[in-house]
Amino acid sequence: MATTAHIEKAGGSIGTDERYIENLTRTATIPTELFDNLYLAPKPTARAFANPTPLALAGFIMTTTPLSMQMIGWRGAEGTGAASVGISYFFGGLLMILGGMLEFVIGNTFSMVVFTCFGGFWLASSATLTPAFNAIGHFKTADFPTGAENPQFYDTFGFFYLSMVFLCTIFFICSLRTNIVFAGVFIGLVIAYILLTATYWSIGLGYHLLAGKLQVAAGWVLLFVVAGGWWVFTVGMLASVDFPINLPVGDLSGYIKGASHKKAQAERAASSAHS
Repeated sequence: MATTAHIEKAGGSIGTDERYIENLTRTATIPTELFDNLYLAPKPTARAFANPTPLALAGFIMTTTPLSMQMIGWRGAEGTGAASVGISYFFGGLLMILGGMLEFVIGNTFSMVVFTCFGGFWLASSATLTPAFNAIGHFKTADFPTGAENPQFYDTFGFFYLSMVFLCTIFFICSLRTNIVFAGVFIGLVIAYILLTATYWSIGLGYHLLAGKLQVAAGWVLLFVVAGGWWVFTVGMLASVDFPINLPVGDLSGYIKGASHKKAQAERAASSAHS
């Protein structure tokens, strides 16, 4: 067997095994900066996280829209929301909590708290209407065989809606640093939850006719609320595909200056005074 071999390429000889190996093992130097760029600081595979806000908004509007129409009583609909409890679980609960957790990942505290709180609200409301949780069944008595007629249930559950009034009031105050549409949504929710609290307590007092009117009024307010929700959802979806239409939302961030902005102004003023 020959100790040398030739690699033929286009009819010519490249050289012996030793020469070939020598050619293969030659090293090349590259600048340190180029090495750092290639290996120590690789480019990310994705440019950024997706915007989770439209996902959570979809959960909100797809739950609140049919509920508001049911509360108004269109086409003879029943207004408690029992017929759409599945929607409340999966659109209202699942999507809003998922969207809230994704807002947490990208560092949006306000959106995270709002979406997860409303996701929890929809899950809690759905659980109350689900027989397996026995929330209403707990109020069964000889006089109220199903529990749903017991005024004590409505007197008790009304405090949940009252707590939502407090929560949405804080959300409304915070939203004054965002935009007009969000502020309108939250003030509408404050009014809607006040009306729902009054609805439940009116039933507890036996004022069923008044309770029905209050429920219809709450439904109309929620219809106004979801109109704002649909608007912001549309804005987010158009932006996600770089659509050449920019719908206005009424930016309010320039009207109420943030604490960091005021602190920076104070530091600049102090620096100017010392100079």
